[in-house]
Amino acid sequence: MFAKILFGLGCTLAMIGLRVVLDVWAETAGPFALVYPTVLIAALFGHWQAGLASFVTSFLWAWYYALAPVQSWEFEVASDPSRVAINAAAVLIVLFLAEAFRRAVSKALQERDEEIERRVMLQQELEHRTKNNFALAASLLEMQKRRESLPDVAAALDQAIARIHSFSSAYSNLALTQGEGAMVAMQDYLVDVVDRVARGAFLDNVEVEIDPGTTDLTMPREVAVAIGLFTNEALTNCAKYAFPDGQNGKVAIRFSGEGERWSLAIEDNGVGIAAGESDENSDGIGERLFAAFAQQARAEYRIDARPGGRSLRLESQQLN
Repeated sequence: MFAKILFGLGCTLAMIGLRVVLDVWAETAGPFALVYPTVLIAALFGHWQAGLASFVTSFLWAWYYALAPVQSWEFEVASDPSRVAINAAAVLIVLFLAEAFRRAVSKALQERDEEIERRVMLQQELEHRTKNNFALAASLLEMQKRRESLPDVAAALDQAIARIHSFSSAYSNLALTQGEGAMVAMQDYLVDVVDRVARGAFLDNVEVEIDPGTTDLTMPREVAVAIGLFTNEALTNCAKYAFPDGQNGKVAIRFSGEGERWSLAIEDNGVGIAAGESDENSDGIGERLFAAFAQQARAEYRIDARPGGRSLRLESQQLN
């Protein structure tokens, strides 16, 4: 309360200083003109207590020092009493409206904060349920695989389980990295994604390095998810097919971008594809996943498989 009153008195002092300067050019003109913005500012930023303190002090000062005759409570013109009364009533209306507006804004901000908190709780619950669903799906497939006697079916189930774990890892990584925000810092996010896959999928004889770029680029959450899943799928395929029989090798991931333009390149020096052969995954589920992730990221991708290596590129689409 005391601090609010002091704020109101401070507004009055500021008004008096400005009034003294204006009196150099227009003495006694508009004696109550500066009272209105003074009370308005005091009420908006210091509550009604500050506004009321500012109203009493600034209005009385203007009456005594700015209304002719100056330094007197007397009235020089017969209509001045009604003039003073009308200005006082008008300033009180400004004070009332300012306080009503301040309370409405304060209530709206409180409701917004409560809604944000509610959405954060719902988001956390959704993330928790999603992780559980990933784990449940993987467990069901594991149970089914143990019952299968056909090697081809068991291999297909292994691939499905691996992809579920890949998606779960990317999702968990994004939740930990981003929290409640709508934008994702891509440098830290991609480094974490690559680190998780490298530790879980590659042998020690395969070197995995990432160059996340020098620009701290941020992207919408849904685009970051797509890029992370694309990276997961590409690295998982690389770990499975590029270096058979414990072959040594290297995988390089490069990400660069500026503004709305960005590109992701994933290259390895593995077996690639033999001359005359077609890419064994070009018509499979991996290709369809790459296409789906690229569409979600609003990007274009291409695969270059050749003897001695394979590269994937994901680039933002050209803007029209």
